[in-house]
Amino acid sequence: MSNHQDRIDQLNQKLELLLSKQEGFAKELMSLYQEIEALKKLRPDQLAVEQTIPEPVPEINTVTEPLEPEQHIIQETAEPVTETPIIQPVASNKIKQPKGKSNLEKFIGENLINKIGIAITVIGVAIGAKYSIENELISPLTRIILGYLSGLGLLGFGIKLKSKYENYSAVLVSGALAILYFITFAAYSFYGLFPQLMAFALMLVFTIFGVVAALNYNKQVIAHIGLVGAYAVPFLLSNNSGSVATLFAYMAIINVGILVISLKKYWKPLFYSAFVFTYLIYSSWMIFSYKIAEHFSLAFIYLAVFFVVFYATFLAYKVIKKEKFLKSDVVLLLLNSFIFYGLGYSLLSNHETGKDLLGVFTLVNAFIHFLVSAVLFKKKLADRNLFHLISGLVLVFITIAVPVQLDGNWVTLLWTLQAALLFYIGRAKSVSFYEYLSYPLMLLALLSLTQDWGTGYSNYFSETEITPIFNSYFLTSVLFLVAFGFINWINQKHRVASDEKPAPKLPLAMSFVIPIILLFVSYMSFFLEIEQYWNSIFSASEIDLKPNEEYGHSIYNYDLKDFGSIWLFIYSFLFLTILAFANIKKIKNRILGLSTLVTGVAASLFFLTAGLYILSELRESYIDRALSEYYEIGVMNIALRYVSFAFFGLLWVALIKLSKSAFMKINLKIPIEIVTHISFLWILSSELLNWMDLAGSDQSYKLGLSILWGIYALFLIILGIYKQRKYLRIGAIALFGVTLAKLFFYDIASLNTIAKTIVFVSLGVLLLIISFLYNKYKNVISDEPEK
Repeated sequence: MSNHQDRIDQLNQKLELLLSKQEGFAKELMSLYQEIEALKKLRPDQLAVEQTIPEPVPEINTVTEPLEPEQHIIQETAEPVTETPIIQPVASNKIKQPKGKSNLEKFIGENLINKIGIAITVIGVAIGAKYSIENELISPLTRIILGYLSGLGLLGFGIKLKSKYENYSAVLVSGALAILYFITFAAYSFYGLFPQLMAFALMLVFTIFGVVAALNYNKQVIAHIGLVGAYAVPFLLSNNSGSVATLFAYMAIINVGILVISLKKYWKPLFYSAFVFTYLIYSSWMIFSYKIAEHFSLAFIYLAVFFVVFYATFLAYKVIKKEKFLKSDVVLLLLNSFIFYGLGYSLLSNHETGKDLLGVFTLVNAFIHFLVSAVLFKKKLADRNLFHLISGLVLVFITIAVPVQLDGNWVTLLWTLQAALLFYIGRAKSVSFYEYLSYPLMLLALLSLTQDWGTGYSNYFSETEITPIFNSYFLTSVLFLVAFGFINWINQKHRVASDEKPAPKLPLAMSFVIPIILLFVSYMSFFLEIEQYWNSIFSASEIDLKPNEEYGHSIYNYDLKDFGSIWLFIYSFLFLTILAFANIKKIKNRILGLSTLVTGVAASLFFLTAGLYILSELRESYIDRALSEYYEIGVMNIALRYVSFAFFGLLWVALIKLSKSAFMKINLKIPIEIVTHISFLWILSSELLNWMDLAGSDQSYKLGLSILWGIYALFLIILGIYKQRKYLRIGAIALFGVTLAKLFFYDIASLNTIAKTIVFVSLGVLLLIISFLYNKYKNVISDEPEK
C-alpha cells in the first residue's frame, strides 16, 4: 500500500512538472508572436540596419532527484518543449549602436537634417532670386536660365545618389522639382518668356516626372515637396501680376498628378494637403478677388475640374484595390461634394441667370453621384459601403434640390415621402445605411411642416381666407401623418433588438422619437385648424365705427377669442382622453401612459388657472353686455363652461383608469386621488363664484368660499374615516386651517355683522362635527393599517 501511495505521489510530481513546462511554452509562443508583429511594423530601411539576433543558449534543467525509468521517458519527451530557446521580441532586444550615437542622433543625422537642408536651400534660392529681381542685377532671361540649371543640377545629383543614399536622394529630387515648377511659373507669369501652351507642357512634364519618381522611390516626400509643395511657389514672389486662369490651370495639373499617384498608392497625407491647398486658395480668391462679370465662367469651370479630379482621386485606389472605406474616407468624400456644392451655389446665387438654375445645379450634383453609383454597382467595382455612401449622396442632393427649386408644402411632402421610403428599405430590407439616411430627413420634414404651419396659420388679421379643414396646410399635415404612421408601423413590425452587443443606439432612440413626432403632429394639426377658425371669425367681426374719418376706430368681438381658447381646452381634453383609452385597450405602453398622465395633469392645472379665468371673462361679458348693441351675446357664454367641465371630467376618468392599469407598474392611487379632490374643489369654488356673481352677490369671495371649503373639509374627514385613508383626513385638516386663516385675515375685515355671524357659526358647527366624528370613530382610526 505504501509503494502504491509513493507511485501516486511521483505521478503527481511529474504532472506538476509538465504543467509548469506547458506554462513556459505558452510564454515562449507569445514572445515569438510579439517579435513577428514588431518586425511587420518596421519599415524596409529599419530592417536593413537590424542586427542578427544571436542564438540563445538552451537552458539545461537539472533534476537533483533520481527518476525511475518511467520518469526518464517522460523527461525525454518533455525536454524539447522546455528547452526551446526563448526568442525575445525586437522591442526588448535592443541593438547595440556605436558609442556616442543614439537612435535620436540617427534620426536627426539621416532623416531630419537633409529635409531641413533642402528646405533652407529652396528658401535661399527664392530670397536670392527676389533680391536680384528687385535690384535688377541680372536680366529676366538669365534668371530663368540659372534657375533651370540649378534645378536640373540638383535633380541630376539626387538621381546619381539614389543607389547608395535613397532617402537623401529622394529629398534632393523633391527640392529640384519644386525649383523647376517655380521657374516655369515665373518665366510665364512674371516675365512672359514662354507662351501659355509651352508653360503648361513643361509643367506637365515635371508633373509626370514627379509622379514616376514618387512611385519609383516609393516615398511620399517626393510627392509632397515636388507636387503639393509646388502650391506655395506662385506666392513666393507674387506681385499680383499673374493670371488667375494660369494659377488654376497650374493647380489642376498638380492635382492630376496626385490622381495618377492614387492609381497605385493611397497616400492620405498627400491627398489631404492637395485638398486643403486647392480649396483654400480657391476660396480666398473668391472672397477677395472674384468679380462676377469677369470671372464667373472661369470660376465655375475650374471648380468643376477640382471637384472631378478629387472625386476620381478618392475613388481610384480604393476601387482598384477593393479596399474597405474608413470613416476618414467618408469624411473626405462628403467634404469634397459639399464644398463643391456650397461654392457652386454661391457662384450661381449671385449671378443674374444662375440664380434661376440653383435647383438644376443641385440635381446635376445628384446625377453625377447617381452615375458613379450606377457604374460601381453594374461593374461591381466597389464594396457595399461605398455604393451605399454614393447612393446616399444622390438622395441627399435630391433632397436639397426640393427646397432650392420648390417652396411651401411640396418640400414637406417630398421630404416626408422620401424619409418613409428610405426607412422602409433600411428597416424592412435590413440595409441600415438607408435607415440612417432617413433620420435627418424625418427631422427636416418636421421642421418644414412647422414652417408651413407658421406661414399658413397666421395671426388674427390675416388677409388670406383659409377654408377650415379643406386647405393645403391641413392636407399636408394629413399626408405627413399617413407617412409617419407607415414609418411607425414598420418600426413596430421590425423592432430593433435592444439586447444586441453593441446595441444600436440611434435606431433605439428613434423608435421613441418617431411615435412622439406622430403624436405631436396629430395633436397640432387639429389644434391649429381650431385656432385658425376662431381667429378668422374674430378678424371678420371688425366693425368700423368711424368709416368716413381718416383715423377710424374699429371694435372687435373679443368673446370670440375666449370661445376659441375654451374650445382648444376641450379639444386637448378629448385628445388626451382618446389617447389614454387607446393605451388602456390596445397599446398598453408604460412610457406612453406616464407621458399621458403627466400631460393630462399639466393640462388640467392650466385649465384650472387660465381656463377658468377665461370662463369668468365670458361670464362678465354676459352680465355687462357692453357690446350687445353690436354683437349678439347669448347664453353660450355661460353654457360653454359646462361643456368644458364635462370633457374635463371625462379626461380625469380616463387618467384614473390609466393609473390603475396593470401595465403601468406603478402605484399612483394616492397622488391621483389628491389631485382629483383639489381639481374638484377648485371647480366647485369657481362654480360657486359663477352663480353668486350671476345672482349679484358681492360677498362671493368671502362668505361663500369659506363655507364651501369648510363643508368640503368635513366631507374629506367623513370619507377619510369611512375609507380608512389618513392622507384624506390630514388634507381636510389642512384645508380647514387655510379656511380659518382666510376667515381671520381676509373675510372678517369687510363682512357685515350678519355675514360674520353666518360664517363663524357655520365653521364652528363644522369643527364640532369633525371633532365628534374623530371621537366616535377613534377606535377605527387607531386600528387603521399603515399604508
